[in-house]
Amino acid sequence: MNLDGKVVAITGGGTGIGAGIARALAESGAKVAIGGRRSEPLEQLAALVESPHPIRTHTIDVAENASIEAFFQDVRDNVGPVDILVNSAGINIAKRTMAEMDPDEWDRVLRINATGAYRCMCEVLPAMRDRRDGLVINISSVAGKRAISLGGVVYCASKFAMTALGTAVANEVRHEGVRITNVYPGEVNTPILDRRPVPVSDEHRESILQPEDIAGVVLSICQLPPRACVPEIVIKPTTQEWV
Repeated sequence: MNLDGKVVAITGGGTGIGAGIARALAESGAKVAIGGRRSEPLEQLAALVESPHPIRTHTIDVAENASIEAFFQDVRDNVGPVDILVNSAGINIAKRTMAEMDPDEWDRVLRINATGAYRCMCEVLPAMRDRRDGLVINISSVAGKRAISLGGVVYCASKFAMTALGTAVANEVRHEGVRITNVYPGEVNTPILDRRPVPVSDEHRESILQPEDIAGVVLSICQLPPRACVPEIVIKPTTQEWV
């Protein structure tokens, strides 16, 4: 499918995986709008990317309903109806075990990683269903397939929730022309590594996946014809265990 002129909204689009996806889709001709909590990284990326259509930026905090609504209203008013949504906003915490974790952190991580994705889907699905066309890509994690200690209790729970959300909604809208894909990356060199309980070495960062690796997968999914849907896909570093 030709992406020229397709409207793409990306949360968490200023850094990491979201930024990599924004660059790839914009360079492929899509009209990309990116959102994140801080305007500076958004504007820096938009200035760096050379693409047929300038990248639109607008702040968004997916933990706040009003902020979500404002972001998508801006996209609709200034870019157009959303053809592709990429839910890439997400966080993790440093204290990841049940024994150490602050219960309030449970609420915060679930609100951003799971409820935030749900609220963003609510903003775009009605129009997609009406025109019988649309694609939602949820950037989950291998922690949404396996409850791994590396991810921690609340991160795994939030990503399992995102997995179930994407699968359940995909089954609901499959006869209405809407496709939903859950992407499960393994370790990726993004700012979320800074929240690891044990510091990550530069050598390790270089050996794992890079944002452009995930972007390549997402671009391929976006270019599929509407008759083809990828329900889920795992991509991990070659050296990372998969059990």
